[in-house]
Amino acid sequence: MTQVETYKANPFDYLLESWATKLPMDYPSSLFAQIKPYLQSYSMVLDPLVLELAQEIDLEVNGNTIAFIATLNQQLYKNCNYITRELGEPWQAGITWRRKQGSCRDLAILFIEVCRAMGLATRFVSGYQEGDVEPDNRDLHAWAEVYLPGGGWRGYDPTHGLAVSDRHVALAASSLPSYAAAVTGQIMPVTSLSEGTEAIQSSITADISIQVI
Repeated sequence: MTQVETYKANPFDYLLESWATKLPMDYPSSLFAQIKPYLQSYSMVLDPLVLELAQEIDLEVNGNTIAFIATLNQQLYKNCNYITRELGEPWQAGITWRRKQGSCRDLAILFIEVCRAMGLATRFVSGYQEGDVEPDNRDLHAWAEVYLPGGGWRGYDPTHGLAVSDRHVALAASSLPSYAAAVTGQIMPVTSLSEGTEAIQSSITADISIQVI
């Protein structure tokens, strides 16, 4: 059993740099070089429907950075139905928005793509989210983090419409979801490779208890 103590109860305990309060975001060249991987679209060409969503929200909030992120988070939460999809790569953002449904990783990718369309550096996060205390098993959860100058990486969970605080435990984060996915594999024995020998498969499980302070 692994116990995790979480302390960040307030997800808004920061002040944006003055130049970062309006969209589209224009990071300084020195910072841009470091976060460039978090600005590139997953697809070769950004889906027009995703770009339209970004532009509509930007117009609605008059280019306000924080309002844009919060509005996007709520729009995906209210308009997209959550579905359980244990296997497979995340859907393309345009597919999720057209279908108005998706798994947590699908909604995270849609959130990321809309943010990146407005020049916001964003990354994919895998981890756990505190929920009903009764179930014995916990599935991995996915959400997004936006890099906000003055605040650093800040999490947003479109599956639940939340700004991430002390109810989430991040395990891995990356510009690409495949680099933050659960690891699976198998091993073949070096000896005794007789007919009928099967690959040895293994899995890693972890029990995490979230203690909110």
